[in-house]
Amino acid sequence: MLRRNAWIAVFWLALLATFVIYLPGLKGGFLFDDAPNLSPMGAQGGISDWDTFQSFVMSGSAGPLGRPVALASFLLDDFFWPSQPSSFKLTNLWLHLLTGLMLCWSTLNLLRLYGISESRARWAAVLNMAFWLLHPYMLSTTLYVVQRMAQLATLFMLCGLAGYLHGRLLLQQRPASAYLWMSISLTLGTLLAAFSKENGILLPMLAGVIECCVPSRAGSATPPRPDWRWRLVLLWLPSLAVAWALSKEINLSANAWPTRPFNQLERLLTEPRILWEYLFHLYVPRIEGRGLFQDGYVISTGLLQPWTTLPSLLGVAALLVAAIGLRKRLPYVALAILFFFASHLIESTVVGLELYFEHRNYGAALFLFLPLIMALLWVAERKSLFVASVTLIAMLVMLAGLTWQRASLWSDTEALQNYWAANTPESARAQNHLAIRLFQHGQVDEGFALLESATQHLPQSSLLTMQWLLQKVLRQQATTQDFEHVRQLLPQQRFDAQTVLGMRLLTETLIERGASEDYQHQALVTLSLMQTLPQYAAVPLFNRLEPYLRGLLLTSMGRYEEAQVQLLEAIDRYRDIEAALSMVAHMGSSGHPREGLQLLDAAQKAYGSQPDRTLRRSRATYDMEIARLRQALLEDLQGAAHSLNEKNQP
Repeated sequence: MLRRNAWIAVFWLALLATFVIYLPGLKGGFLFDDAPNLSPMGAQGGISDWDTFQSFVMSGSAGPLGRPVALASFLLDDFFWPSQPSSFKLTNLWLHLLTGLMLCWSTLNLLRLYGISESRARWAAVLNMAFWLLHPYMLSTTLYVVQRMAQLATLFMLCGLAGYLHGRLLLQQRPASAYLWMSISLTLGTLLAAFSKENGILLPMLAGVIECCVPSRAGSATPPRPDWRWRLVLLWLPSLAVAWALSKEINLSANAWPTRPFNQLERLLTEPRILWEYLFHLYVPRIEGRGLFQDGYVISTGLLQPWTTLPSLLGVAALLVAAIGLRKRLPYVALAILFFFASHLIESTVVGLELYFEHRNYGAALFLFLPLIMALLWVAERKSLFVASVTLIAMLVMLAGLTWQRASLWSDTEALQNYWAANTPESARAQNHLAIRLFQHGQVDEGFALLESATQHLPQSSLLTMQWLLQKVLRQQATTQDFEHVRQLLPQQRFDAQTVLGMRLLTETLIERGASEDYQHQALVTLSLMQTLPQYAAVPLFNRLEPYLRGLLLTSMGRYEEAQVQLLEAIDRYRDIEAALSMVAHMGSSGHPREGLQLLDAAQKAYGSQPDRTLRRSRATYDMEIARLRQALLEDLQGAAHSLNEKNQP
């Protein structure tokens, strides 16, 4: 009896071990995309009422659906920003454990559907959960706060799968309850998952993969397939809709994505190499990998450039063909392969995302270890319980040890980022990070030397060039020749969104510090050059920002009429009341209320056509803010007129 029920002890031990192993990592800080996604919590003094709640939850820009479910979940941890990362990371850890529980239930129902005995199914479900929970690859998703989006999408997809499989098992005895379970589970699971992260829309397709791999001889107790009309509506049509949406993204032109250093064909050639790398590190785990500096990944520009491109493509094709051929005889192998590739369908094909991120495997790897587990259970039953047990224990202990070491590394955010940067010399962002750290620690000469060396090694990086100029300006060391040097390099370099943000920081620095007019003139000339470069002219981000920055510089230089033209153009391009009001306030605070009123009129016109879903605050709040600004500008205008009259009186 003890041996029969030992799976219960393993179940609780896996959950407890995961919690304890992750504890060191809770000390780490926020990373990269955390602040941009969470800082809107503090935009209006915190989340204190329905308007601020709605504004934050509906303000998401990480994906086309806005991810409101994921954003709402962050309010479990805090209503203000800045905040402490530990509470967010702890919630992520609880979600990781909850996702493991749902994986266990899903696996159990899956194996029951596939005709596996109850005892073996329980052991397999618990071990599959343990392998997944303890794998070091899952740590980067769990301890990177903003990847709660990926966690929740996976959790809701698993809830949908678990409920679907539960209904599937009821199909023969209680068909009405079965269809109710399956329909509600897939519908709610898809909606909640998709509004956490867009790849949640893959749930019906993943359920279809499970159906595709039902063994041909799973036993007499195997329930019949759902009615074809139900499958058409709940499985096939949603899957076809995803395929259709992806087909609309196909654009094999040379410059399909101006903001990326690769085009769509190059991305399609590169991703098979990346998928094989994911698989390798899932089956051969390590403590730490590439981290979040992924911009240096070598892009495939042809079938043999690099040479691993063609073998990777052929290998992926061979795996898919083998999975389809084996889906009835070796369903666990087929399921692991097809589920993995189906899960990557959105993030690793034609959509213009960055190339490589570990968190894309959080859901893709759910059943990847099941073939290995089933093989070891077969060894335990048919060959040697001792060999199978020792092998399983050794593997789980190894995974736990690697994950604990990785959690310890993640406990020190600065050391972690420095580790990533030092181990990714091909990443411009990594070298930029190291240079900034040197400047922050007073090692100025070393910082400039690193930037200059990295620019020679990565000559296409505009980010390194702009950082070099920014650091010169911050130290008032920049010369006309330095600005000219940058203008000579930029035409040959790639677009980088961080370069544009660097130009914004440089402009704001010049204005805040009251830099010389020559510096500001050089910045204007640099903006004019960037406007002529195709890699910048094709990007909406730059096209919106360019007249705004030009307007700020011209205002600072006292060229108000020219500045007014530029800021009016910026308001028209932004079509966002939040950005427009900041321009109005800037002009008003410069002592030119008449021009400020003109900008406010333009802002109000743009505001009238702005959709509610893009507003950061309620319309009532904006109406009051517009009225307040108008009143203040009118009073300033009247005060200026009164002062002028007094001055002109004899």
